[in-house]
Amino acid sequence: MHYAVRRRAKGAMASFFLFGAASTAAVVAHAAVRRGRLFATFAGVFVGVHTLAATAVAAALTSAPLQIAFGVANAAVYTHFFLLARPRWKPSWYRAMVSVPAHFVSATTLLALPFVGAHALGAPSLVLTVPLALGLFGLFESLWTPRHVHEIAVDQRDRGRLARAAFSKKESDRANAPANPSEDRALRVVQITDPHLGPFMSVERLRALCARAVESNPDVVLLTGDFLTMESQSDPSILADALAPLAPLAGRTFACMGNHDHEAPATVREGLRRVGVQLLVDELTTAQTRLGPIEVLGFDFRFRDRRQHLMEVCARFPRKAGVARVAMLHDPGAFVHMTEGSADLVFAGHTHGGQVGLLRLGLAHTFVSALTKIPDHGLWSRGRDLLYVHRGSGHYGFPLRVGVPSEESLLLVTGLAGG
Repeated sequence: MHYAVRRRAKGAMASFFLFGAASTAAVVAHAAVRRGRLFATFAGVFVGVHTLAATAVAAALTSAPLQIAFGVANAAVYTHFFLLARPRWKPSWYRAMVSVPAHFVSATTLLALPFVGAHALGAPSLVLTVPLALGLFGLFESLWTPRHVHEIAVDQRDRGRLARAAFSKKESDRANAPANPSEDRALRVVQITDPHLGPFMSVERLRALCARAVESNPDVVLLTGDFLTMESQSDPSILADALAPLAPLAGRTFACMGNHDHEAPATVREGLRRVGVQLLVDELTTAQTRLGPIEVLGFDFRFRDRRQHLMEVCARFPRKAGVARVAMLHDPGAFVHMTEGSADLVFAGHTHGGQVGLLRLGLAHTFVSALTKIPDHGLWSRGRDLLYVHRGSGHYGFPLRVGVPSEESLLLVTGLAGG
């Protein structure tokens, strides 16, 4: 019996590896022809790693129906990457039947590797259901966004070295703050970051998020970058349609550039322009709010020389006494390079909240915090400076969120210099 199982496992491994290797070769060849060497290399690495991981998982499956089902599911991964060489906006049926399943399968396969190892060392077959459960949970996390209200007090207290800071108050699952904004002395801020229009963020989903942002009656809306994926880079009308509900807030809606926005800067600029969003690229403007004028400083994203770049921009726009200022900085890792006191509160995104972590268990730990010193989510302080890191409206890169949901929140900010 054991010999038959091992023989079946070896046969499944060989069959799946041949299937995966042939599919990987097709993906790379098509990518090289359509997109060039750089994208072909990226696709080859991602799909090649997936093929090796999926081969290991296929060998651990002991029944022929499971092996066949797993092979069919993996066809979505290869199809998705094959067609990604010709990036264009995909219809909802394609996202539902190919893109989302492909992300689910690739993420679950990667998550399965340690459990496959445990199974090989003698753990019962039941252990292989754990990555499936994690993948399904991650799929839920990627498609559903909780709503919150956070209160942030800018009190100019020196909190020392870079560290997490506490909100003055947190109210979960509420769409709006107190109903009478004229009596509310807090600046009402909505931040939208990293929507990454694509497989998990449709135009309709982002439109609904923007419509709820308008309903919350914000004083300012801050869009802190990374609007697109490969699928949405070619047509500015996709971004404009998704952000259309923000049009009535022209004059109090501002944006900065993220790293992925530099892949299609003209598309981003035109999409934002069509709905009246002011893009600030190392620029300062003033928003007129019910609390008085608020300066908004938007930093460009830089891959290199971040410290020098940020210090130069801060020096170019010195603070004015008694005037409140907020700043948009896509990458929170650059926060420590800002000149101290250059803004009352800085808003960032980029990390997707850490994307994989334990927030659902009430713990702050994430993949990002475990491996780096980059602020991953929530409120942070350095000296008297405060940074708010949004968990992101969507995600990109690792296929799913796991334990770190996306974010839709209203921020009530008190204690600003001009407030």
